[in-house]
Amino acid sequence: MKKTNIQMIAAILLLAIIVLSNLFAPWLAPYDPTQTNMQVKLEGPSKEHLLGTDALGRDMLSRVLYGGRASILLALVATTLSMGFGMILGVLGGWFGGIADWSITALANIFQGLPGTCFMIAIAGVLGPGIPHLLLALVLTSWAGFSRIVRTQTLRIREEPYIEGLRSLGAGNRKILCRHVVPNMISDLIVLFTTRVGRCVLSIAGMTYLGLGIRPPTPDWSVMINDARLNYRSAPHLIIVPGMCIFLLLLSINLLGDALRDRMDKRSQEVGEL
Repeated sequence: MKKTNIQMIAAILLLAIIVLSNLFAPWLAPYDPTQTNMQVKLEGPSKEHLLGTDALGRDMLSRVLYGGRASILLALVATTLSMGFGMILGVLGGWFGGIADWSITALANIFQGLPGTCFMIAIAGVLGPGIPHLLLALVLTSWAGFSRIVRTQTLRIREEPYIEGLRSLGAGNRKILCRHVVPNMISDLIVLFTTRVGRCVLSIAGMTYLGLGIRPPTPDWSVMINDARLNYRSAPHLIIVPGMCIFLLLLSINLLGDALRDRMDKRSQEVGEL
């Protein structure tokens, strides 16, 4: 538990630094992230530009401070929508069973069987690139995981003795689901939520690198990596800096998810021993 607590604190601190630096970017950034200056293009780190400049002379530090805003916000929105949609279908299927459960399970199997990246590329090819279409693709490729876990938890909770007691007292399905079933699976969903956010960030970066996600001139880390393709040999800082930012963000999210999972497992073992 001590190791888990240290890991959780470290993950929270690292994640807080990244999020707060992006949140307060307008006050921390020394330059306008979209301001170009061809006279100082592709410069390395210096006193005036601590992380150097890109091919258009834009300050890398300023762009890095702004760079996580779009990806983090989009990942949070996509994961929240995926969790909400998957939770509704999973609860309905697990609680009522029958044709509803069979249909929802079959639909989840179909979506989980589709390669996520290929499916997102196909959506972008049909609907065109852009944030709304990328958001739709992220939700469609993520909801099935939430649905399956929620369904499993619902099936387990449905057989608990206290649920039969509530039914015998005249409690309706809506009251039981909202007050007793869903709250008992929140801890598992929080752990899954953290891991899904990290996957969404990575998917957004990959789609943006292919030119199908966040579009320039938005100061985003994945956009910066895409822009660095032509000059990363002569100016390696163009790809190293945003790449490290994405790596640290994913590291903090994954460490937090692992720590939360270990803590939840430990509590489950303690409850089982009692």
